[in-house]
Amino acid sequence: MDDRLYRDALGRFATGVTVVTTEYNHHIMAMTVNAFMSVSLSPKLIAISIDQKARMYHPLQQTGQFGISILTEDQELHSRHFAKQLKDEQLISFKMLKGVPILEDSLASLACRVTEKVKAGDHLLFIAEVSDFNVSNGEPIIFYGGKYRKIET
Repeated sequence: MDDRLYRDALGRFATGVTVVTTEYNHHIMAMTVNAFMSVSLSPKLIAISIDQKARMYHPLQQTGQFGISILTEDQELHSRHFAKQLKDEQLISFKMLKGVPILEDSLASLACRVTEKVKAGDHLLFIAEVSDFNVSNGEPIIFYGGKYRKIET
């Protein structure tokens, strides 16, 4: 199978856009992740998938906790920044939720504690229990076909 064609096929699945954050060695680390899903309501579990080449791969294993910020349609620059798509530094504000950093003004934020790690090919699945969350008003940003999109109403 052709890798590029496979990526194009997976790109046909529209996803929301999240930023995963953790504090490691007294520094906030963040990366854009669209491999995020709800796993269970009782207990409240989510999962993220992180490439073994990602800068946060080892720190997430060490900290055992992270934040998820679900981005609004106005936070595309945040996503691009943490996906290393921008050359200019962005001034991005964080706040703490249950001891983990999250982005300010996101659509929803979750504080998560890792309960299980599963090796899956060149990625590691982090299954985590949500210890706290908050929700705000707004519209999400969507990623589809390799492009950021907004919901048209």
